[in-house]
Amino acid sequence: MPTTPDMTDLTTVGDSGLLDTLQHEVAVFARRAEQTRLGGVGQVRNSMDRAAYLLLNRLDKEGPMGVKALAASMGIDSSTVTRQVAPLVDTGLVKRTSHPEDGRAVVLQLSPRGAARLEEVRSSRRQLMAELTQDWAPEEREAFCTLLTRFNGALSARMALQGVPGSETPPAS
Repeated sequence: MPTTPDMTDLTTVGDSGLLDTLQHEVAVFARRAEQTRLGGVGQVRNSMDRAAYLLLNRLDKEGPMGVKALAASMGIDSSTVTRQVAPLVDTGLVKRTSHPEDGRAVVLQLSPRGAARLEEVRSSRRQLMAELTQDWAPEEREAFCTLLTRFNGALSARMALQGVPGSETPPAS
């Protein structure tokens, strides 16, 4: 990927220490997030696999859809969605139903049990975020959220340009 003059300036004009710190902190964050699965507070049962959370969240926000549409909306391969959805169907968190217009096609839908489980996890995670940022000013929380969203968007866009599978597109607001 060609670098822009701004990217060259960023890495050569004395910011290498800041960029080293940033890349290190992102790596530490990724490891800690995965270790805890950002499970929230309380019992371990409130944790949820990242893939499951993202799939359930997408179905909740966008409604029932086929495997191909779900894969496209998440920027991942259909076979990956099929593999990740299987245990969610087995545990009753996702339902497979016939497409209303084409009975041969299958539509994935968040089940009532899946919606309840997703809300349980969201609530637990909200509580964790509140605890972790309890001494932050509201403006700091908002700025962090804005910057993290911007960072994730830039990373996703870069991955998409490079044709990297799994470069999930940001959900519609």
